[in-house]
Amino acid sequence: MKSVASLTLAGLLAASTTTAFAPKSLAGTGANLAPSTARVGSELFAQTIPEMTRGGTGWDSFCEVPEGTTIVPGGEAQRPFRRTVYTHDDWKKHRSQDRFIYYLQAILDSGVYSNLAREVLAVTAIATGLVFYNGCVGGFTDLLGGKGPAVLPDLPKLTLPLAAFTITSPSLGLLLVFRTNTSYQRWDEARKNWGMNINHTRDLTRMANAYYDDRGVTPEQRADDLNHVALCTWAFVRAMKRHLSPEEEDEAAFREELYEKLPAQQAEMIIAAAHRPNRALQDLSFAIDDLPMHFMRKNEIHKAVTIFEDDLGSSERILTSPVPLFYTRHLARFLAIWLLLLPLGMYDSFKDTWNHIGLIPSTVVIATMLFGIEEIGTQLEEPFTVLPMQAFCDKIYNWCMEIVSWSPGDNGRSLTPTKTEHAFFTSKPNSTPADAPPVYEYAAAPAAPASFGKPAVAAPVAPVEAAPAPVAPVEDAAVAAATAALGKDQSSAPAKKSGFSYLDNL
Repeated sequence: MKSVASLTLAGLLAASTTTAFAPKSLAGTGANLAPSTARVGSELFAQTIPEMTRGGTGWDSFCEVPEGTTIVPGGEAQRPFRRTVYTHDDWKKHRSQDRFIYYLQAILDSGVYSNLAREVLAVTAIATGLVFYNGCVGGFTDLLGGKGPAVLPDLPKLTLPLAAFTITSPSLGLLLVFRTNTSYQRWDEARKNWGMNINHTRDLTRMANAYYDDRGVTPEQRADDLNHVALCTWAFVRAMKRHLSPEEEDEAAFREELYEKLPAQQAEMIIAAAHRPNRALQDLSFAIDDLPMHFMRKNEIHKAVTIFEDDLGSSERILTSPVPLFYTRHLARFLAIWLLLLPLGMYDSFKDTWNHIGLIPSTVVIATMLFGIEEIGTQLEEPFTVLPMQAFCDKIYNWCMEIVSWSPGDNGRSLTPTKTEHAFFTSKPNSTPADAPPVYEYAAAPAAPASFGKPAVAAPVAPVEAAPAPVAPVEDAAVAAATAALGKDQSSAPAKKSGFSYLDNL
């Protein structure tokens, strides 16, 4: 009889632990979901608060849920709901003095805790089984407070010294801290990459608009050129978003947006490319190079394109290179074994509670908190599916299109004509400004006769100053004074060697 009871207890513990750690498809939890939430992909997102997830504003467990929508219970399908973009109202609620009440009320709706249900269930099953088993082998207290005899007195009582967990807890804490810090750094770097994209898309379109040389260009042509630059800028960030997102979530929306905003041929070339962000960057480079402006100004605009490439490479590194797997797996094994054995070490600490029953709720709380830290690190490790990248792309499109819609002088202030000292930057690349410095030409001289068997040596070449071009009048008095001062400094300076121009002093 005793052996049968022991085997029954062991089987109960094994079955509960196996069920708790089994995949959801095996444990039967997936069948309990509503039909609309058991599906994945675009069909799921279409039925779960589309105005929140599509707009990138995310969803919080204490937000007001629109009527007729379904909340995703947890798992991968919940990640789109974490793409929060805060406003001032959100920040007020975030730092509200009642935030602890909100968070505690929503604890059962927490996505992090719902993802840990199986792990916490396993630890709870062991704690419950341990209380029952030790009560059978060591005696128990009935509901009236009377002492009951041991049912299985010949079996050993299962406990472990608490010192074993006290000694190992600092090591476990360090591993958890390193895990969460590393994951947050990856999230922070990904967010900064998108911050750089936002900043430099605005900077690029601003410079393109300001540097555009519209002399001899119709307003329609100017608007078309700048509009093309803005669309190519948006096409890159949208292609980058698709490059960093799961195909089943974003491919259809990506194609639809490209065909809606871009010319058909350009959209087809980006979609057909093996590396879509690279193709979009190439189109942007072509668009910048086609703008009528001096090449030095084009080079300044191209610096933003280089930053886009750096942001893309940094994001690809984060996406393709996780935290070293041996670290992640060792931490998961360490934490799981530590928590599964923790009830054995804590059993004697609850001897003052009825049949050590306090062990069970304490185990639930401790397991939830520690498993939750590891879960947060895992969720942050791949940051792109929790970043509101679609909201970033939509804002970039709106801002870029607004910037290129502005034109010089539309604020009511007339622009001054180009100053003489700035003419170099607004002239054609191959033209020479009127106030360019004199150019020295060298007249050929006959070679000296050979002597003592040495080859003939060319005589020193005397510089011949070419006729200077007519100097354009200087319009600004300050510029005239600066030019006079420059000439005075050059006249008092020691003579330079032949063959050098006064530009060497600049």
